[in-house]
Amino acid sequence: MPGLLAAVDRFNDAHPWDHNAHYHRWLLEQLPARVDRALDVGCGTGDLVRALAGRAAEVVGVDADPRVVDLARAATGRCPGVSFRVADAAEELPEGPFDVVTCVAVLHHLPFAPALERMRDRLAPGGTLLVLGVHEPSQFTDHLLGAAAVPANLAVGWARGRRPRPEAMTARTAPAAMTLPEIAREAGRILPGVRLRRHLFWRHSLLWRAEG
Repeated sequence: MPGLLAAVDRFNDAHPWDHNAHYHRWLLEQLPARVDRALDVGCGTGDLVRALAGRAAEVVGVDADPRVVDLARAATGRCPGVSFRVADAAEELPEGPFDVVTCVAVLHHLPFAPALERMRDRLAPGGTLLVLGVHEPSQFTDHLLGAAAVPANLAVGWARGRRPRPEAMTARTAPAAMTLPEIAREAGRILPGVRLRRHLFWRHSLLWRAEG
């Protein structure tokens, strides 16, 4: 098994693709068609921010890495209603309210409960909070989906061919520390009625709508 995993890692290095960006379309499908204000927490190079700009009058992207924020601004150019800020989501977020708050593969880098509470508190009445996250595998279903993801991951990488590693994939990464049951328990306490869903490619989502 270690030899197989090492071979998969070598293949991924030669055929890199962004597992988080793979879910951007699905994320957008969960959101209202038109909103006034949207916030993307941990925006990276701004791919999701630019996608949100198609349905929001104002989109703010925040990231703790000044270099990445500069890249996001350069890639976006002068896009009406779009702005980027350097901010550590563990300590601060722009003032709300926002109709949509998104957070993709960032929450496991932060103190879970305080960060989730901070994002919740930035929502307008009736607003939507949508998190795409990673978790520590602990259940049979986790391992089953993980095994299914390996050939699917190789197939997508092969179809895309050899290419440079996307800039969005150069940010620092950290392993997930919480299992899905732990995330479900803590998220349910902070966001009553939150919908948790497993996804392929080692991801899960949290979807919650504030009372209107």
